[in-house]
Amino acid sequence: MFAYKINDRLELLLLQKEHAGELFALIDKNREHLKEWMNWVDNVQSAQDTAANIERTLQQAAAGDGFRAGIRFEGDLVGVINYHEVDWGNKKTSLGYWLGEEYEGKGIMTQAVEAFTNYAFDRMDLHRVEIRCAEKNKKSRAVPEKLGFHLEGTLKESERLAGGYVNQVVYGMVNTKNESS
Repeated sequence: MFAYKINDRLELLLLQKEHAGELFALIDKNREHLKEWMNWVDNVQSAQDTAANIERTLQQAAAGDGFRAGIRFEGDLVGVINYHEVDWGNKKTSLGYWLGEEYEGKGIMTQAVEAFTNYAFDRMDLHRVEIRCAEKNKKSRAVPEKLGFHLEGTLKESERLAGGYVNQVVYGMVNTKNESS
């Protein structure tokens, strides 16, 4: 099971079915906040929906195709970070993440993304990590920018959100520690 202690206040933990109630409560409390940038929120209407989604991501993890971790801050579940899928042939993955609104602006996500990126490079031996986010989502964009990801381009109208199609920006980082990979 994946568990990654970042510091005394912050840790990442593989989401299990027993987290479904707590995770659903966090999503439900932040529903309006999340809907602006997340297109999946309306599909989560109960703890059972959340448990089913966790089960799918556990199957994904068992297949070696990425996984989803809860972000715990001072013991509370405050958000989620995940590897969408892993392209083992090209040794790359992409990250997704979100936080409950009251936890934004505390550096939590920056630390979580840095830990997940380091884990991808050091433990999974991947060569590239990518982050895509809505062009106008300044808070989400700030995370890869603070961590030294490179802005690689803009994908026009590539994601459908509640307000219609939006442009996504693509950030990338390569593992320079293992250039021969």
